Amino acid sequence: MIQVLVTGANGQLANCIKDLETQYQNINFIYTDTLELDICDLSKVQAFFETNKSIQYCINCAAYTAVDKAETEVEKAFQVNAEGPENLAKACKDNEVILIHISTDFVFDGNHDVPYKEEDTPNPLSVYGASKLKGEEVIKATLNQYFIFRTSWLYSEHGNNFMKTMLRLAETRNELSVVSDQIGTPTYAKDLAEVILKVINSNNQNFGLYHYSNEGVASWYDFAKAVFEFADSKVKLTSITTEGYPTPAERPSYSVLSKDKIVDCLDTNPLDWRESLKVALKSVKS
Repeated sequence: MIQVLVTGANGQLANCIKDLETQYQNINFIYTDTLELDICDLSKVQAFFETNKSIQYCINCAAYTAVDKAETEVEKAFQVNAEGPENLAKACKDNEVILIHISTDFVFDGNHDVPYKEEDTPNPLSVYGASKLKGEEVIKATLNQYFIFRTSWLYSEHGNNFMKTMLRLAETRNELSVVSDQIGTPTYAKDLAEVILKVINSNNQNFGLYHYSNEGVASWYDFAKAVFEFADSKVKLTSITTEGYPTPAERPSYSVLSKDKIVDCLDTNPLDWRESLKVALKSVKS
């Protein structure tokens, strides 16, 4: 039986792992939230690993994800997104545990016009992006055996995300305006969860940094349009520019991720974002 620790148990990715766990009978999952395991406290992290000696993998789903709030809660963002991963990395090193960590497309500045590869130089525009990049750096400096998955525009049936926000707004509004000049790829969290569990299940040793999203390219406007189309909603949608919808945190204007490496090294074939969105919406409906 493979023993796997999942931090951030209340988040959408951890909940998607829970949805899939019955398909992986040979994996035993230990789920913790911040009350059971505060990853920002090194002594508590070390004590937890000491008590649970059988852990072989740690999937770190714990993260500070309030992108705009991070601009004023800088210390908190770096605590959760950088110090927390460093503490987990230290404990993983001491206990020979493989760390699987989730990062973001927001480590890039968006000045590309072709999909970002893993070796492209990060240049985050926001506190959130900078804190996530720092998390990557401390893991790389501490461990040899790790997987870091940068992903983008994560959504699912669980938690708060763009898809669910659009569905909620559609219940009370007839018209909505959505930004059309920020380009990336929506990613169904359950697809990412499946990639992670397959890596564990197959004992894949191709450690390193990987980009994973669904396939295809979209703006937030395209994403919203597809949500309403597939949900049979009659909301009138208007496209606006980033300038017309200012936010405290600056977003990359282009953050499409190249999946070439993950396809080659982890035997993964990402689904088109529109197909995965249909699955997610069907799940929400049921």
